[in-house]
Amino acid sequence: MAQAMKIAIVDDEQDMRQSISQWLALSGYDTETFASAEDALKVLGPDYPGIVISDIKMPGMDGIQLLKKLMGADSTLPVIMITGHGDVPMAVEAMRVGAFDFLEKPFNPDRMSELAKRASNARRLTLDNRALRRELSGGTQIMNKLIGASPVMERLREDILDLGQADGHVLIDGETGTGKTLVAHALHAVGSRAGKKFVLVSCAALEEEVLSKRLFGPMIPEDAQLPAIEEARGGTLVLEDVEALSDTLQARLLSVMNEQGTPAETRIVAISNLQEAGKTSEDVLRPDLFYRLAALRITMPPLRQRGEDILTLFTRLSEQFAEEYGCDAPQVSAQEAAQLLQAPWPGNVRQLINIAERAVLQSRRGSGTIASLLMSDHEEMQPVMTTEGKPLKEYVEAFERMLIDNTMRRHKGSIASVMDELCLPRRTLNEKMAKYGLQRSDYL
Repeated sequence: MAQAMKIAIVDDEQDMRQSISQWLALSGYDTETFASAEDALKVLGPDYPGIVISDIKMPGMDGIQLLKKLMGADSTLPVIMITGHGDVPMAVEAMRVGAFDFLEKPFNPDRMSELAKRASNARRLTLDNRALRRELSGGTQIMNKLIGASPVMERLREDILDLGQADGHVLIDGETGTGKTLVAHALHAVGSRAGKKFVLVSCAALEEEVLSKRLFGPMIPEDAQLPAIEEARGGTLVLEDVEALSDTLQARLLSVMNEQGTPAETRIVAISNLQEAGKTSEDVLRPDLFYRLAALRITMPPLRQRGEDILTLFTRLSEQFAEEYGCDAPQVSAQEAAQLLQAPWPGNVRQLINIAERAVLQSRRGSGTIASLLMSDHEEMQPVMTTEGKPLKEYVEAFERMLIDNTMRRHKGSIASVMDELCLPRRTLNEKMAKYGLQRSDYL
């Protein structure tokens, strides 16, 4: 059962605080009360595990000022405002600032419970996705490969969270270098099997007889290792290049899956990495095995469809390589940013990693350009023409976002330093950061 969401109740009137708290507690919520906005701000941080209900009219800091503070710290935090009868302008202002909804006094307790339920569901989804995002983007370089704010990456993270909580077998397909094995790790990490075994077998790397023994046994007596299907019992077995399985091994795998029943003792995550043009996993797998695996399916987006994620990834990767090689990361010009966005990227993220490392090494020597590296990878590429492929406005905005992001990162969130370097007034910088989804708290 999910843990009850918290509800912070902010009101200077003790009777109102207590009545709201008692009613919501009866509905199963974990409530805490504050007599002032100032007291509430000592507790309500960006990852507050719940929602806020606040009166608008309070002495000292009023509800609108509190709302602005909360939205500045975490714009996704649901805040329900309580307004006096007839305070329409204040309710409109609250919604404009970012309130989830408002209640007009005297309000119906059932209406308050319904709003609290909707706001709590929205908050739970936000926190779940945020936890997943941290899981995917924190720590090692390989986990950083799934960062990105493009719609296809947002959808991918949602799919990982949904399928990770499910218990069926999964098929992951897509172009080479898109991070399919990383997604298999993520599916395991966010699901109920996270503490269990994670076993990975490359089907293309072993001869059929050796692969058969590795998957199903019997293992040779002197080998203490269990067959993979047994080794991963209760956890996840990842089969890379599942299309390399012979018809015989496909039939045996299907037999094992059928014997396990539902839910499966061992979850199979199959990764298809077809190289042949025009071929899909459906073409090479037995239909019964394919449909058993593809009931839950993730198709990885190619890098060329991820828009300005390309610039974000290039920046992060070049910073990591620059730190590794003890030099400065190369500065990306507007021309080179457009070239990165227009490249076909047949090798996807794996190719981008290669380009980023070579760009750092090239920069350390003081010679070469990013564009020259892209041209050497794709001799057929023509010089950048920003009037083709996408509107010029999209290239300009992507470059502008990258420039602000890089500058904020370099100055560790110092707004004054960023304003000075980019020659931007505070209001303009704030508007552009809001436009591009950049938050100062991410850089501190």
